[in-house]
Amino acid sequence: MKRLVILMIVLAMLVPVSAQIMGNSIVVSVTPDHTDWNYKVGETATFTINVRKSGTLLSGVTADIEAGPVMYPDTKKTITLKDGTAKWTGKLTKPGFYRIIATVKVKGKDYRGLCTAAFSPEQLQPYCQEPKDFDEFWNKALTDARYNDLNPTKRLLPERCTKDANVYEVSYVNDKWNSRMFGILSVPVKPGKYPALLRVPGAGVRPYGGDTYTAPGKCIVLEIGVHGIPVTMEQKVYDDLANGALDGYWNANVAEPNRNYYKRVVTGAVRGVDFIASLPEWNGTTIGVTGSSQGGFLSLAVAALDKRITFLGVVHDAMCDYEAELHNVAGGWPHTIYWDMKGGVDKTLIDLKVKGGRYYDGVNFARRVTQPGWYSFGYNDEVVPPTSSYSTYNIIKAPKTLSVYQMTGHYWYQEQWDEWLEFTRKQLGVE
Repeated sequence: MKRLVILMIVLAMLVPVSAQIMGNSIVVSVTPDHTDWNYKVGETATFTINVRKSGTLLSGVTADIEAGPVMYPDTKKTITLKDGTAKWTGKLTKPGFYRIIATVKVKGKDYRGLCTAAFSPEQLQPYCQEPKDFDEFWNKALTDARYNDLNPTKRLLPERCTKDANVYEVSYVNDKWNSRMFGILSVPVKPGKYPALLRVPGAGVRPYGGDTYTAPGKCIVLEIGVHGIPVTMEQKVYDDLANGALDGYWNANVAEPNRNYYKRVVTGAVRGVDFIASLPEWNGTTIGVTGSSQGGFLSLAVAALDKRITFLGVVHDAMCDYEAELHNVAGGWPHTIYWDMKGGVDKTLIDLKVKGGRYYDGVNFARRVTQPGWYSFGYNDEVVPPTSSYSTYNIIKAPKTLSVYQMTGHYWYQEQWDEWLEFTRKQLGVE
């Protein structure tokens, strides 16, 4: 017994210190007086700001307050929280989102809390206009891409296979004979015909592990990368690309629709549907598409452009309603127009980017979605503002379900993930 105790102590000492660090003792919370965080235009929202240390109110601290419409605050003020708590009121005179950010400095370190309230969000409408030749542009892009045979490749990854699924790294030709898309394909081990799911990625440059968890042994899943490079290389390769050739790829050639980086990304994602449809294991009826952030945009695009898609799951969708920022309203990531205007970029170039960006705005794809969808985002998201996600959701005419997780930022809550999983499995018919 003594030896066992000593062994346990030694093992505990070997655990990295970093693995034991969780959260902060000091927490700044900002909460509204409506439990659903929703108000009508003209109503006043009252926010409670609390600063706690070890769960107890911390008195005598000051907070720097920034408040107003999301991304366009109109009030800055420093207040004292005498007893560790304070009230703040705000309102909007038109539909939108009001955000208050409280930053407290304690012993030279900043602690931050925020809250975002909605004012008549169901009335929000996007500013994005639609090019007259939008459909013609994308029909041609896909027709040109499909002149090329898929010429698929498939390499078994034994170390990633499970008892339920065989896992492969795959590739297929995209929009040019020598331009490929790469991904991870999971196929049930048991012979049969199965529904399928296309997973499209958020922004960034990274490897992919594949999906063997959504419906183990019950569906085909293709998880794709979008940069035309293998998705199983060592991390350093992706880090070097992210800091080099692919740095800021989302802003490449925004003003030129035929040279925009996302042209091959969108066609490549749709060709992912072509790839799935070519698999002998596909059941011939069900293909869903899902993704978050950049993947939310791609889910809208794929569903709009390929009616073989039978459902979509969209989480905090980026790249929606860039044009709003011409009107001092928060648009979607990557906020190209916002930063150009703030940086004093020539108005002529901004106008070209607005016009070119319309071909790649999630709003114009959302207008064409006809499949049932599940949509989810957070009010406190500072990357993809709820303004753009909500206004995009409002114009979708297809059957739709909205699931808001008000407090979440640009990440998932467990309950949100569980709800997405339940919707996806139901649509796949594998509950």
